[in-house]
Amino acid sequence: MYFGLVLAMKVLRETKSLCPECLKVLDAEVYLADDNIVRIRRVCPEHGEFDEVYTFSDPKLYEWAERYAHEPSGITTPHTNSVRGCPFDCGLCEKHSSATVLAIIDVTNRCNMRCPICFANAASAGFVYEPSLEQIKRMLETLRSIGPVPPPALQLSGGEPTVRDDLFEIVKMAKDMGFRHVEVNTNGVVLANDIDYYKRLLDAGVSTVYLQFDGLNDDLYVKLRGIPMKDIKLRVIENARKIGHESIVLVVTLARGVNDDQLGEIIRFALDNSDVIRCVNVQPISFSGRASKLERESMRINTSDFMKLVEKQTNGLISVYDFRPVPCVVPISRAVGALKGKRYVEFTTSPFCGVATFMVKTNEGWKPITRLADVDKFFNAMDKVYEDASKGGRSKAYLRAIASLRYVKFGLLKDLLIPVLREGSYEALGRFMRKIVMIGCMHFMDVWNFDLQRVNRCVIHYALPDGTVRPFCTYNSIHRSIVEERYGVPLSEWISKKA
Repeated sequence: MYFGLVLAMKVLRETKSLCPECLKVLDAEVYLADDNIVRIRRVCPEHGEFDEVYTFSDPKLYEWAERYAHEPSGITTPHTNSVRGCPFDCGLCEKHSSATVLAIIDVTNRCNMRCPICFANAASAGFVYEPSLEQIKRMLETLRSIGPVPPPALQLSGGEPTVRDDLFEIVKMAKDMGFRHVEVNTNGVVLANDIDYYKRLLDAGVSTVYLQFDGLNDDLYVKLRGIPMKDIKLRVIENARKIGHESIVLVVTLARGVNDDQLGEIIRFALDNSDVIRCVNVQPISFSGRASKLERESMRINTSDFMKLVEKQTNGLISVYDFRPVPCVVPISRAVGALKGKRYVEFTTSPFCGVATFMVKTNEGWKPITRLADVDKFFNAMDKVYEDASKGGRSKAYLRAIASLRYVKFGLLKDLLIPVLREGSYEALGRFMRKIVMIGCMHFMDVWNFDLQRVNRCVIHYALPDGTVRPFCTYNSIHRSIVEERYGVPLSEWISKKA
């Protein structure tokens, strides 16, 4: 392909992308620019050239992440056929490589706030999208039919899910249908102000509260959310402590110049409140609509930026190379599955989708898991366990699995891992997760940095009323407004019916 001067630069990978203007699928190149920044570039015959910083902008980290890729096993139950090609056949089509690990259902686009950065709210859309209980039941049934392994985890999102009066019924229905892990994505307003409501959610079966949490400074909440919210977030944490809920995820929308100076403080807050906080999940801002180049350049931040900021702001407590790309854990899923004679979900995302590390509390304080175990040798050992068990040598494989624990130096960590390998159960994994705090970053794409190779491996999928299941980035960049308007009610009509 011809990109003029880019031919003189180092092409790292060929892929497909989109024209941000017309959404035409275009040949694209991920390449190393002369300023040593990884970028993605394509040319639309009608709208010209588009060149954007890639989600891993540091070339050394890009090449490092690539080593952790694992080939997906594919899906066995496609719901749509490949006709127009990716990303327009989502449903999932037979060409999608990775099955659903985390399923999402937007239960409403109504909200009790009006955040300036929100891409899913009734006020801006002009209509209310709120699937009925019957529609949600069918969506759950579709998700449970996914093969080779139905997703074990479901997130109820929005909008703001707590504005629905029947949220408890939805949670209970999901649990009854086999979802082991149900989480609610919330701004925390209701949970902060009504502890009884919080209790009722837990009684219905909620596992985790996915709490919007952009920092510990009210000025940034005003910028991102329109109002001061620090006190609301702190009251959610305190209410969780009062009722004994041990599973809150702090969800940080990260924007350059807004809250990128808050990462160290947020991580320290999570560690200090590890009795209830299980994870800090950072999501670099994605752009919707017609974001200008100036807006994108001023606020855009990516995964390798995040890793370096964490190292700097934690004074080296967590270094860049304490993180690992998401698919690094695939060998564990495959090894435990082979030992147990069953299949588990596999995080076969692109290595450029996200990174994470586990923080473990020791007598000397908090340390990343990479300081307490040789995680790469452990992953390699799990690959060999899978090979042995797949060939019928389960006894040999089990002994190799136990022997792999020699790469784990910290006794408590070893004690937690043994049940995971032996049982392969949700409960054993839960006991492990309650003893650590995960620090992660998931960089969702927009039309400007879209990479169809990443889409093809997506494991986070929306279930929709039309019977389709669509990858996160594809849905939010392309399909959301179309689907929601099709199944929505004009805002004025909805208000008049409720009056």
